[in-house]
Amino acid sequence: MEQDALLRIQKVTKIFPGVVALKDVSFDVRAGEVHGLCGENGAGKSTIIKVITGAHAPTEGEVFFDGQKMENVTPHYSMSLGIACIYQELNLVPHMTVAENIYLGREAVIQKQLGWLNRDEMKHAAHKVLQTLGLDIDPMVKVGTLGMGKQQMVEIARAVRSEAKLIIMDEPTAALSAHEAHELLEIIRYLRAEGVAIIYISHRLDEVKAISDRVTIFRDGQSVGTFENAAITIDDIVKYMVGRDITQKYPKVKAAIGKEMLRVEGLTRTGVIDGVSFTVHAGEVLGFAGLVGAGRTETARALTGADPIDGGTVFVEGRPVHIRNPRDSIGAGIAFLTEDRKGQGLILIQDIEFNSTLVNLKQYIKRILLNLKQAKIDAEKMVQDLRIRAPGVSMPAGNLSGGNQQKVVVAKWLLTRAKIFIFDEPTRGIDVGAKIEVYNLMNALVKDGAAVLMISSEMDECMGMSDRIMVMHEGKITAEFQGGSVTQEQIMYAASGITDTTKQEA
Repeated sequence: MEQDALLRIQKVTKIFPGVVALKDVSFDVRAGEVHGLCGENGAGKSTIIKVITGAHAPTEGEVFFDGQKMENVTPHYSMSLGIACIYQELNLVPHMTVAENIYLGREAVIQKQLGWLNRDEMKHAAHKVLQTLGLDIDPMVKVGTLGMGKQQMVEIARAVRSEAKLIIMDEPTAALSAHEAHELLEIIRYLRAEGVAIIYISHRLDEVKAISDRVTIFRDGQSVGTFENAAITIDDIVKYMVGRDITQKYPKVKAAIGKEMLRVEGLTRTGVIDGVSFTVHAGEVLGFAGLVGAGRTETARALTGADPIDGGTVFVEGRPVHIRNPRDSIGAGIAFLTEDRKGQGLILIQDIEFNSTLVNLKQYIKRILLNLKQAKIDAEKMVQDLRIRAPGVSMPAGNLSGGNQQKVVVAKWLLTRAKIFIFDEPTRGIDVGAKIEVYNLMNALVKDGAAVLMISSEMDECMGMSDRIMVMHEGKITAEFQGGSVTQEQIMYAASGITDTTKQEA
């Protein structure tokens, strides 16, 4: 270990009942360093964060911060030492102002006994912090009115205002546009120059490679090693993460294209989507590409009854269906795997069995009783078939890694015997190994005769896994391409509203 390390993890082991989450983990982080942390979902990254921040106590091993051994650590104590953590699910209060959120827990007061807040001081100090970071954000607006990218910046401003020496960023760009992600990386470079240490956790390995000074790789609860950025490639990182070479990033399997499963004609929601029409067949993956706000998710929500429509017709296997709410969509055999699997796809405090059988609960009702035995059998079969990593079906969904949570969502819809699957950002926030498993699930679905509609903001993913690609811009479909014969440039032209791609390429 380096003597000048700000943070030192020494032989840390963390054991939960039936699970060894961390085993003999060691690495260090230096002041003024961006330290990448990579690993598959379930590799131990989240657990080591919780050990550092005091949410979990290590079963064995030691943690040192700023030269002092950390003992009996609580989250409040770790914050007082200068450790801040920005989680993927932001920890902000939407109805409070930006300034109030930046000062949350450290409010400036005029009269402590009476609890009077010095709002002017908070406003001016928050404005100064935002200016220092180059952020054009009004400190007096409600946080809930800001987009996800701006909210992320408010979290960082709060950490800077607290004079954090170490900031842990967990998947910080997962929900950001390309422009917002670029802004964030510039702020990280500024913080590094100011001597702040950053632990940067991301499944976007190109970002890790671009921003990190060193990279520590986790696999199966152990630290495989720490590497200088210049001495390791992205392919090396993947190999160390999964313990094998992944030679095929997108394992697309061509299935026999069958009958028309879904046809949408003129789907319209005023001001959101305008006259969207497309078809998808059995055995086919239809990709939906486009920039953030193009209307792809809105199309899926309108199609499945999550949002009301002003016009349009939906046909399932050639028959018109009237979808007024999600229940109608389920009855028509359409499964919608939302991009927000934690907020809308799962009930995190409930276990795998509950979540995987919830949508099809009526199948287990015998008169007035629930057949819990059959529900458990079906859930256990899903865990086995989908290779969900869990000690049993009684594990809460919130304790699973992102990739395994996604599998539980798939299990839920498989038990409904749906034949049309809409995946909205299916691999967001999950690691490269889990992505391969999700792609193979799609392959299995289309091979079994299902139709898959995949919405993805990752252009290469859309190209790699789709048989056809529809491109949207401002609520309209602007182009359709065959998956194997389209370029990124063509998709970008169409996503920008430029439909004459041939002319542009010339």
